[in-house]
Amino acid sequence: MIKKVLTLFILSLLLIGCGGSKRAAKRKVSVRPSRTTETRTAARNNTPPAETTKETERAYVYAPFDKVEDYIEHFAPIAKEEMRLYKIPASITMAQAVLESGAGNGNLTKKANNHFGIKCHNWTGDVVYHDDDEKGECFRKYRDPKYSFRDHSLFLTGRSRYADLFDLEPDDYKGWARGLRKAGYATDRKYPEKLIAIIERYAMYNYDAEVLGTKIKEYKPEPSNAVSIHTVKKGETLYSISRMYNLTVDELKKNNGLNNNTISIGQQLNVTPQYNGF
Repeated sequence: MIKKVLTLFILSLLLIGCGGSKRAAKRKVSVRPSRTTETRTAARNNTPPAETTKETERAYVYAPFDKVEDYIEHFAPIAKEEMRLYKIPASITMAQAVLESGAGNGNLTKKANNHFGIKCHNWTGDVVYHDDDEKGECFRKYRDPKYSFRDHSLFLTGRSRYADLFDLEPDDYKGWARGLRKAGYATDRKYPEKLIAIIERYAMYNYDAEVLGTKIKEYKPEPSNAVSIHTVKKGETLYSISRMYNLTVDELKKNNGLNNNTISIGQQLNVTPQYNGF
């Protein structure tokens, strides 16, 4: 009897041990990677994660663009897609992005992926606070820059004051530039001229032609006596302003007779490009 009990006890221990080993093996196989690991993998593959977390904010570091042309080349496909969907000239979208984001190097753009300076209004997403017309104003923050471009399209199509712009020819970038100022998009009196100068300097009207399937044309700017003026805003430097207008700091200083890099808020700078006859 005692032998029989001992035999049953030993068999029970063996069965329990085997079951425990199997469960342990299952646990090892089913271990999932941590959120940080997933984030790093997404960053390497250049794909946005499913949601924004503290980890993803650290993983996605904004990379400034060295040249205005690099910025334009990177975002032009998005601007053209927005034109197909919302009938806003791609040239206008890109010129506004270059001007308002400092070709991707503005502080607001770098910390919030906000390329058009769109403020919070009725926004329910993430926000950042940034000094603009007033100190500490609320601006929209985007996980991906493409959402900033989409929000720009929705902003223009969703407000009745811009309705007349959509009656213009789809490649009338000059009409759009002037119409935006007239509708109250910007208070800067030189805003239309600045957009037109950027479009023509970088031949952005060809993006409109590509979308419409019309003839691509080459543009060579003519020397002009017209002077473009930029009013210095808080946080701007000679470097950031020079990048905005595709000038070197030395060219900007020469335009304005500056002997050093000191500028002040409200100061007006001559930012006219020097075409040198080409």
